[in-house]
Amino acid sequence: MPVYALGDTEPDIHPTAYVHPDAVVIGNVTLGPEATVWPTAVLRGDDGRIEVGARTSIQDGSIIHTTLRQPTVIGDEVTVGHNVHIEAATVGNRALISSGSVVLNGATIGEGATVAAGAVVSPNADVPAYRMALGVPARVREGYEVPADRYRHAVESYVDRGRRFREQLRKLED
Repeated sequence: MPVYALGDTEPDIHPTAYVHPDAVVIGNVTLGPEATVWPTAVLRGDDGRIEVGARTSIQDGSIIHTTLRQPTVIGDEVTVGHNVHIEAATVGNRALISSGSVVLNGATIGEGATVAAGAVVSPNADVPAYRMALGVPARVREGYEVPADRYRHAVESYVDRGRRFREQLRKLED
């Protein structure tokens, strides 16, 4: 798997985390227990710190970056869908960042919140806990609360998948 130090800064990957061989992890990145990083995802901790919590899934094609001023902190049991871009933001535990969405600098996504597919969360925006943000720019859906543990199945699915890939993935020769 392409895991790179940048100068003296090396990623800190928990032994039970899974990083696919086609994902890239660079520099100041911490991956918690049973976290998973899938093909073509890039976590680039060059300007600052990226933290990915326990049992969090960073799915195919996602880009996680940071800035000198703000780290990117993604909590425990978060599902980051396919082709997501998160830049210098904070994502609370058990949130869902749906496929193709963008979460920009200084944004905060609360615990259990959902960012809908294709939404763009503006810089410094706040999505409260258990609420849903959708649209471009993203707006919080009024009168709707995301049920607690709504995405538990996704978390469990990717933890199990990480174990399976760690044990069974093998590259076939050309």
